[in-house]
Amino acid sequence: MAGWGGLFSSDMAIDLGTANTLVYVRGKGIVLNEPSVVAFHVKDGKKQVLAVGEDAKMMLGRTPGSIEAIRPMREGVIADFDVAEEMIKHFIRKVHRRTTFSKPKIIVCVPHGATPVEKRAIRQSVISAGARKAGLIAEPIAAAIGAGMPITDPTGSMVVDIGGGTTEVAVLSLGDIVYARSVRVGGDRMDEAIVSYLRRQQNLLVGESTAERIKTSIGTARMPDDGRGASLQIRGRDLLNGVPKEIEINQAQVAEALAETVMQICEAVMTALEATPPDLAADIVDRGVMLTGGGALLGELDLALREQTGLSISIADQSLNCVALGTGKALEYEKQLRHVIDYDS
Repeated sequence: MAGWGGLFSSDMAIDLGTANTLVYVRGKGIVLNEPSVVAFHVKDGKKQVLAVGEDAKMMLGRTPGSIEAIRPMREGVIADFDVAEEMIKHFIRKVHRRTTFSKPKIIVCVPHGATPVEKRAIRQSVISAGARKAGLIAEPIAAAIGAGMPITDPTGSMVVDIGGGTTEVAVLSLGDIVYARSVRVGGDRMDEAIVSYLRRQQNLLVGESTAERIKTSIGTARMPDDGRGASLQIRGRDLLNGVPKEIEINQAQVAEALAETVMQICEAVMTALEATPPDLAADIVDRGVMLTGGGALLGELDLALREQTGLSISIADQSLNCVALGTGKALEYEKQLRHVIDYDS
């Protein structure tokens, strides 16, 4: 009967990210990729979920008093327990075929720096959302597997996964983590940096979604050669007289706004290199560093890191999907990767 169970099973791997949640179904690949946002209606102290994912993201920063749109994940871990559970439930229902009687087995990735309490919260949420059992895998391992790095070899590989809430820097060898550190800096911090830069320098107040648009369209980690770079028209509220206005912002200004965040990412990489055993460090000089996650798409970040470290830096092919693909691979090749999946804590 076990064989049949496998046939109908829809075991899943979930990349429960601060910015986006991706779901990978065994044998099918990534079937869902939506923003980790939930919008709910508060009625008599009860929360009724109105929208999840794409639809809810449109509502962020634009809701009336009776509706709240929030992101239940902050810095890679659950910030709002009930809402996170609703969100996971919604995503599981969306991909789980009704025909199956069995509850799916689910593997979720967690930041390397997550505390036991944070890990238990994630496991609990996934089980309450309908999993038969929940396994956890460290995010840097998942990212490295997804980027196609030969992590089971006895050579050092370094992966830098820049997500929405955290940046994970890890050195891996023989299929496990030799050194890792998780800094709570990521895409969200970049957006915040842009918002506060515009408030300080231009007296303009912009929302998070505008900041994100600036980052994705003209964001860069280095000063443009001509001292200006491309520019973008943005709208916000003028803080001096309170009315909305439109201004132009250029890449040099964005680079200045993001300088500190980029610096923190560089420092995390440098610290990791200092803490790496010499033979593995030699391998890293040989093979370079792999960037994954959405933050890897920030313009010229690879160059900025190369200038800092002197190492060759490459960006993973599907950097946004690496963690989900890697977690999915851990599900498919569970026998070989058994030691990196944690089913009980």
